[in-house]
Amino acid sequence: MIIQEKGLQDLSDEQLVFLAKNLDEDAINLLFGRYKNLVNAIARSYFLIGGDIEDIVQEGMIGLYKAIRSYTPDKKASFKTFANVCIRHQIQNQVKKASSEKNKILSTALPILEDLGDEEHEKGKILLISNLPTPDDKLIAQENAKELNKTIKENLSSLERRILTLYLRGFSYNEISNLGQVNKKTIDNALTRIKNKLSFLKEEDKKIV
Repeated sequence: MIIQEKGLQDLSDEQLVFLAKNLDEDAINLLFGRYKNLVNAIARSYFLIGGDIEDIVQEGMIGLYKAIRSYTPDKKASFKTFANVCIRHQIQNQVKKASSEKNKILSTALPILEDLGDEEHEKGKILLISNLPTPDDKLIAQENAKELNKTIKENLSSLERRILTLYLRGFSYNEISNLGQVNKKTIDNALTRIKNKLSFLKEEDKKIV
């Protein structure tokens, strides 16, 4: 097979996508490397309420990952063209969502990660807690959401915020590793730090209840 006879660096984007669909992590990482500059260039054209450029870049990488998973030759377009559309679509959707929700994050609930082991995140448990009011009290909800957003930014590093966002979206350790360009041990350590850093919010919620 031609693909087997070539080194990964010599393969076209479309050939790498074929390998990536079969969970070849080297192919996925190479595609991420090839398109990193494109993602960064597109990300600089957008502003995300309550976020920063790294958050937008992460959305772009998610869009790129979705492009890799869904691209097929019958798209009648090159992978580069298809990826460009997917990256922009992902970022635009997140920008619109942030604008409409006015800084409401994590569906108005703050996750506290518990019982995280050294293996896949299925061993972890997520406890959703929130002191946000009912939807009828929108003004107070928006103010509380802003405070929650501020608290997370003050307590978590940009890497921890990115990992937490991907984790809550249901990405596996392998997917987070590829999207965040970090190894699994780094992910596990970050989730443990997040649990410790935000554990005080769990106690505050108990006092409110």
